[in-house]
Amino acid sequence: MKTLSFLFLLFSVVVSAQTDSRIYGIIDAVSADRIKADIKTLTKFGTRNTFSDTISDTRGIGAARRWIKSEFENISKGCNNCINVFYQKDLVTKEMGNRVPHNAYVVNVVAIQKGTKYPNKFIIMSGDIDSRASDTMDFTTNAPGANDNASGMAGTIETARVLSKYKFESSIIYVGLSGEEQGLFGGAGLAKYAKEKGWEIIGILNNDMIGNITGVDGVIDNRSFRIFSEPVPANESENERRMRRFYGGEVDGISRQLARYIHKSVKTYMPEMNPMMIYRLDRFGRGGHHRPFNDLGFAGIRIMEAHENYTQQHQDIREENGIKYGDTFDHVNFPYAKKLTAVNAINLAGLAWAPESPKEVEIGGIVEASVKLKWTKVDGAKGYKIYWRDTTSPTWDHSRYVESTAFTLDGIVIDNFFFGVAAVGENGHESVVVFPNKIMR
Repeated sequence: MKTLSFLFLLFSVVVSAQTDSRIYGIIDAVSADRIKADIKTLTKFGTRNTFSDTISDTRGIGAARRWIKSEFENISKGCNNCINVFYQKDLVTKEMGNRVPHNAYVVNVVAIQKGTKYPNKFIIMSGDIDSRASDTMDFTTNAPGANDNASGMAGTIETARVLSKYKFESSIIYVGLSGEEQGLFGGAGLAKYAKEKGWEIIGILNNDMIGNITGVDGVIDNRSFRIFSEPVPANESENERRMRRFYGGEVDGISRQLARYIHKSVKTYMPEMNPMMIYRLDRFGRGGHHRPFNDLGFAGIRIMEAHENYTQQHQDIREENGIKYGDTFDHVNFPYAKKLTAVNAINLAGLAWAPESPKEVEIGGIVEASVKLKWTKVDGAKGYKIYWRDTTSPTWDHSRYVESTAFTLDGIVIDNFFFGVAAVGENGHESVVVFPNKIMR
């Protein structure tokens, strides 16, 4: 009887995801043509090197960031001033790195759509404003940066256009970050600003190169994309490290849970896409603007194309041995950029419509054929999802919906699975899963 009970629990109580028709509307509303037009505009500024001209209205990073700010402001006018747009800046000096040719302000363009219930909780989508030539210290040579990273910046602007038509419980930030190519200065500045302001960040979705489908490896793929995430927070405590040694969780930090959330929502609403969870902070030996947020303990992931073409990254525009180098407009695939923009938009919406995650999840059940779980009550949650998976599985494969704040899963040996809990709202949207952070005594 216990075997039958176990099998029923494991396979029959898996609750299918409740879908929200508004999410399909968001996907349909994302426009490849608008993304194309915005990428074209960004490439026309010649170079967007962080240390390029800031005075001209037609060339350099100053003109680019003013245009981006005006786009966010125009979007805000269309939604009765629902978005607050401002510059956030920090001074960078030559002493701060070997990629800083002269002192300058690194200026981010921040657009905040305030939440109705949790205005101090933020889910962030970022793109990079800046571009570079072969020599990152060269701030005068043309560097159109069409894919790296006008694609991510255009996707962020388009997401603001689409989501400004809706109201959300949590706040959404759309941001253009600067100084990425010189040492992730823009992300570091905004992460520090967020810490000082006491922002509660659900996570940051860093978009860096979302427009290329033809890889230098010869693969052409318009459905796959990568989600990079670190395994555990960089600032975890010694106690948390000790707990992991005995109870697991080496791949269950807050950024990895955010990656799993994105993977699940894409498979639910955009099943034609192939989200690839990469168990790495970023590409081998390289970095992105989610890292400064990770450094301060915030959840953050990188979304980008699956197959890069290195002849079109960080290259002066030229032709050598029959190969055309340079990150130019003609290499961007706009329908693909639309898809990855939609990936961002639906996840921002889902998280902003969802209740908070449980702050504390306790687990117990040593030497028992049952697993005891209890968690803190979440305001506004209709119920909760208990998730579990094989210890070697990358995704949460089984779930049980409950409406209490404590539950015992009978017939399951705690040693053989990992567990987590998410809050579920009246609208069916779920929070990010929380891995147990306390052991029952």
